[in-house]
Amino acid sequence: MHAKTIRETLARQHQVIMHTYFEECQALAQRLSQSASRVSASADLGKRVEEYMRLQPGARAITPVRHDRMPYRVFLAQIGERLRSSYEGRSSGYENARQFREDLALIAASLKANKGANAGLFYVERLLRRIDAFGFHLATLDVRQHASVLHQVIAQGFDDGRWLDRGSQERRELLTQALEKDRGPATELDALGRRTLAVFEALMQGRHRYGPEAIGYFIVSGAEGADDMLAALLLARWAAVYDKRTGEVALDIAPQFETAAALSVCGNTMQELLADPLYRRHLEAHGRRQCVLIGYSDSNKETGACASRVIIHQAQRDLARVLGAVGEQPVLFHARGGSLARGGGRIEAIVRAAPAGAVDGVLRIREQGATVKQGYGLRPIAMRTLERAFNALALTTAALRRGELPPDTPEHLEMAALLAAESRSTYRRLIYDEPRFYEFFETVTPIDVIERMQIGARSVHRSARAGIAGLLPVPWVFSWSQPRYMLPGWFGAGAGLAAVVARFGLTRVREAAAAWYFLRNLIDDVETMLARADLEIAHYYVALAPEALRRFADLIRAEYDSACEQVLAIKGSHELLDSDPTQQRSIRLRNPYVDPMNLMQVDLLQRWRAGGREDRDLFEALRASVGGIAQGLQSTG
Repeated sequence: MHAKTIRETLARQHQVIMHTYFEECQALAQRLSQSASRVSASADLGKRVEEYMRLQPGARAITPVRHDRMPYRVFLAQIGERLRSSYEGRSSGYENARQFREDLALIAASLKANKGANAGLFYVERLLRRIDAFGFHLATLDVRQHASVLHQVIAQGFDDGRWLDRGSQERRELLTQALEKDRGPATELDALGRRTLAVFEALMQGRHRYGPEAIGYFIVSGAEGADDMLAALLLARWAAVYDKRTGEVALDIAPQFETAAALSVCGNTMQELLADPLYRRHLEAHGRRQCVLIGYSDSNKETGACASRVIIHQAQRDLARVLGAVGEQPVLFHARGGSLARGGGRIEAIVRAAPAGAVDGVLRIREQGATVKQGYGLRPIAMRTLERAFNALALTTAALRRGELPPDTPEHLEMAALLAAESRSTYRRLIYDEPRFYEFFETVTPIDVIERMQIGARSVHRSARAGIAGLLPVPWVFSWSQPRYMLPGWFGAGAGLAAVVARFGLTRVREAAAAWYFLRNLIDDVETMLARADLEIAHYYVALAPEALRRFADLIRAEYDSACEQVLAIKGSHELLDSDPTQQRSIRLRNPYVDPMNLMQVDLLQRWRAGGREDRDLFEALRASVGGIAQGLQSTG
């Protein structure tokens, strides 16, 4: 995100909410038609009307003469004029949402004191609640930058050609020294450096113009060590983004741990960071609330669905323990994707599956892509989504405060560790250790179409590195959904569950799934992905691969059969999703409509590739097929 984008986004959000407030004040004026000859208004409201008559003489012309004896309508017209001035950036407008709220509060107080409790007070109080929620900014804007970019700018600012090769500990010590001495850049920054500092400057301008709530977290994605957070802190200093009263950086900084390795040690990383006196001082200035983002996508792509979930569960427990030990309130931000493979699914599952102490009155999740439309596209569905989330959060928090959330038992954790180890081993043995598997992936999925569709702002590749390591998680998951393999959502589960059953016995595993929501939810999600998969349709895509690569399809089939067998045995079911007949019926009704699109896509891929991928008409047809299958399956990356 560039500084221009930030400024334009904040300005557009400001315009939208100001226009909404203006229209609502007009609607209120229609409702509040009380005449002063019949019902009195408060003296404070009358004084404010007279004050605005002097400050805004033009406001009198807005209301008809017949409204002169209607104090609420006159006052709301004056409020509307001030809102219009704020919208247009004129000096006579409101400086902040607090001033606007004070005017509305005068109306509410007057109605309460003058027989207006049932004559429009509800609508005024509703508007007051909206002001509290949306201010003049509408939505809080989080900004994300990758840690590698921050270190590139630091390297140039320090004129240190070895910076990127230094270890995390060494960089942390050097950054601490620079912060203590308030050291600025030693050389003039290039275009990347200037753009990066401009982002910080735009954030500070947004806070000043639209209020502190307009700017949320500066997220350091790809965080691996404490030095990544200190790098963001130093760059904010270089951009002069600090509170003039306290001298501390006026941004909340949050790390996003994404990879399996980073998630596994994130507790130690935060412990190291919180032990730094400079960072502790920064945190004290921001109310001692530390937010940490937990990424789902990269760890899933690296280790498979089961191992990823176990790693994330462990990370939540470690973070809650570390942050709680130093008196911080943990705010765990779930940076999940749309599909189950990337942490999607029902919001309440995140709350209920979290370890004790990881959720305490605050829930932050990332909704994106198709999930926004599915969960919030219609008002009744949006209300239902929010109700479920609030219900789960309230019940979990209450149980935690009463001490009714037991910690994970040693046996449960042992089961999870074994499941993670075996499923990860099986997953990586095929995905990463087989040298030609990526070639199989490229032929049996339409990844070559997807990478040419220019979906979103980024390429499908993280870097120029060839192979799976350079591919981003979203196209990885999306590509596997097109031929109906759904592989990232279940592969490895068969081997992992079989190992757990072999060691602990089927009865104890069933008991654990019944008593431990985390395990039950994990098995349910694996079952859902197995049910959504259709290896009979996928078989047609296998025909696109060279003969030498088709053996991978047999390995996938064997693991699929094993996963189905284990899930059905643990749940005591005859068919997948017997415990969820609604979803089972939905899949059965949907598939006949999607199957023809899959068969058509196979034919189009064959012809397009045979022609050297040059035929534009075939590509347009393929692009339509990708979108159609995604819509039919309601599955994206």
